[in-house]
Amino acid sequence: QVQLVESGGGLVQPGGSLRLSCAASGFSLDYHTIGWFRQAPGKEREGISYIRSRDGITYYADSIKCRFTISRDTAKNTVYLQMKSLKPEDTAVYYCAIDVSGRGSLRRDIYEYWGQGTQVTVSS
Repeated sequence: QVQLVESGGGLVQPGGSLRLSCAASGFSLDYHTIGWFRQAPGKEREGISYIRSRDGITYYADSIKCRFTISRDTAKNTVYLQMKSLKPEDTAVYYCAIDVSGRGSLRRDIYEYWGQGTQVTVSS
C-alpha cells in the first residue's frame, strides 16, 4: 500500500525556518518525481518544488526560490523541504506527492499519490 506522510509543520515567526519531511512507504522513491505543493486558505493548491529521483534535477517556483531547498534521503525513503526566511504568505497546508512516471513538472494532475498535508503557519 502506497503511503506518504508529511511532518514538520508548525507555527513559526517571520524569518524563521522549518524542515518538512515526506516519508514514503509501500514503494521506493528511487525512480519517481516527488513534488511539494501548498494550499493557502481560499486559494488553489500550487506546486512549489520537485525533485526528480532518476537524475536529481530539482525545480523551485519563483515564490520560494533561494529560500527553500528540496532534498532526498534514499536510505530513509524520505524527501525533505528545508524552508528558511519564512514569510506570512508562506502560511498554508503543505503536501507532498508522487509522480510515478518520474516526469519533471508541477502539474497537479500527473501526481498519483498524495499525503495528508501538514500545516505551516508563519506569524508573529
